[in-house]
Amino acid sequence: MTVSTRGTPPATEELPAGAPKSEGNDSGQRARLRAPAGALPYVLIAPAVLALLVFLGYPLARNIVLSLQQLGRTEMISRETVWTGLSNYTGLLNDDAFWTVVLRTFVFMAANVALIMVLGTLVGLLLNTLGKKMRLLLSLALVMAWAMPIVASATVFRWLFDTQFGVVNWVMRELGFAGYEQHNWFDSGFSTLAIVTLLIVWASVPFVALNLYAGLTTISPELYEAARMDGASNWRLFRSVVFPMMKQFFLITTFLEIIWVFKAFAQIVALNGGGPDRASETLPVFAYVEGMAQMNFGTAAAASVLTILILLAAMSYYFRLILKQEEEQ
Repeated sequence: MTVSTRGTPPATEELPAGAPKSEGNDSGQRARLRAPAGALPYVLIAPAVLALLVFLGYPLARNIVLSLQQLGRTEMISRETVWTGLSNYTGLLNDDAFWTVVLRTFVFMAANVALIMVLGTLVGLLLNTLGKKMRLLLSLALVMAWAMPIVASATVFRWLFDTQFGVVNWVMRELGFAGYEQHNWFDSGFSTLAIVTLLIVWASVPFVALNLYAGLTTISPELYEAARMDGASNWRLFRSVVFPMMKQFFLITTFLEIIWVFKAFAQIVALNGGGPDRASETLPVFAYVEGMAQMNFGTAAAASVLTILILLAAMSYYFRLILKQEEEQ
């Protein structure tokens, strides 16, 4: 008699004891769960993008909304929303005081970045020529200066330039200079920003110096020896060997320093609060004072948005320069 097998599941082949099981089903399931290769990079960066949208995107969007409103003491007490359109922006753009702050910010930024890059480069070259013990000692000093909290370092500088007990006034008197009995170093915006410049340069030079030294260790010593045999001076050695090979480093580092100095805030506020008479305010400090001190939150929001736009416009040329360098390589 013939037995029909239609509808009957196929018999499962029994494996010998200890034999490995087929992984066909498991691999097929993993293939179904695995994301497509083209989508994998987007999956990996999704958490970072989400964090940026939450912690940066929403505050920026909220700030833009506030910049379109009149928000002062009256509106905060009455909880009334008063829309003013672009009046906050037009008011700032037609204000000579605002453009004075813009000019001051760019001059302050240019002076700081130039000093940081020049001094940082010199210290980095010095690290590359020192012996092991002196290099270690100088590196430790640079790291300690770099690691100093901003408020703590600003407090130290405030003590150094104190009117009555400041070390700087004492040194000037010991050197024989007159007029430094209780001299107030913070009585003008220029002198205040000069002290802020000392603070920022002191704290920023270690970053440039240590990174430059790390890059210099990748240059073959034979290149220096060949240049020396051709009679190259130290300046020619830097111009013809070091700078071409470290050009990308100088571009990126200058780019970062421009951003960091442009948004310098804590140093100015901790030393003199943007005074005297708001004469040492830069754009970030101007926006803060307008909002927290003057209670003009709509104007402050507009000032912060304009600060971002001005920085992006100023950096557009630098963006193109970096992209051009990458394309050439």
